[in-house]
Amino acid sequence: MKRELCRPAGARSVVLLAAAMAIVVCQTPGDAQGVRRDDQNLTYVRGQSVVPIYYGWDENPDGTFNMYFSYINRNWQEEVDIPIGPDNNVQPAPFGPDAGQPTHFLPRQNRLVFQTKVPKDFGTKEIVWTLTSHGQTNRAYGVLKPGYLVDDVLIQHEFGGQGEFRGRKPPTIKVEGEKERNVKVGQSVQLAAVATDDAAPQARGRRGGGGPPSPTRGSGGEIGPGQVGGDFVRNTSAGLWFLWIVYRGPSGPVQFDPPMPFKAWEDQRGGSPWAPGFQVPPPPPGNKWVYNVTFSEPGTYVLRAVAHSPVTFAYENITFNVTR
Repeated sequence: MKRELCRPAGARSVVLLAAAMAIVVCQTPGDAQGVRRDDQNLTYVRGQSVVPIYYGWDENPDGTFNMYFSYINRNWQEEVDIPIGPDNNVQPAPFGPDAGQPTHFLPRQNRLVFQTKVPKDFGTKEIVWTLTSHGQTNRAYGVLKPGYLVDDVLIQHEFGGQGEFRGRKPPTIKVEGEKERNVKVGQSVQLAAVATDDAAPQARGRRGGGGPPSPTRGSGGEIGPGQVGGDFVRNTSAGLWFLWIVYRGPSGPVQFDPPMPFKAWEDQRGGSPWAPGFQVPPPPPGNKWVYNVTFSEPGTYVLRAVAHSPVTFAYENITFNVTR
């Protein structure tokens, strides 16, 4: 039985096909029937599945390999929660079932969200990420085939770089305090993080294709009716931006103060760094972002601090054990 590998089709050449290919090729024979041919051009607010994507691999100096995974949540609004277990697992052991993958899925395309290290003698074996949501099961198959080799230039291209950022280093990020914390429901906890970027100040303007907001856009960069973007716009705002996201656990019980200033996912319609005309807010003094977070329900949560430049990024996870 033939099966396809899930990887954005445009990662090396035709970026415009990435999202569409991700939806189609991840459907596994014997599972859900997948997207009907007449539904492929429709968009949905909610009710659709999350599709895992195998992005590719690179080699470590010691001969081991990193396998990278992304996902596309086919909804434009619904944030889907899939706990680790039968509906969200990585196989085989000992690489899973918990390989550090997310359990909270933001809308639309989310790239390079986690990686799994495999030994240098991994050979032709596979790493399989399975997600089941809204009645559909999708799988991504990670293999060490030469065509899936990635490097910094390829990753930068995925975020809209066209060669002008060759050699660009990722931002640096450091969250103050412990990596795992025990807190009470309703307790306010400070989150302080310092993030820096090596970009020269003169390079911090909007990159090609952006420009100032047009008269059809609102004050927040929202695009007016009839000008809805899509997943195929590969351009991000210049400058360093920083956000906290909920990586594991439901987002409803998590409140940030102040609220996050813009969307963390690739909404080209407006309100995110991927939207035309978006201007990155200036960094705070000392490049130190300070937020407070409270949890209204007990549980285990993982919050991810994300520092993003136009074409590369860095992140750090903090685990919270919340009790009453």
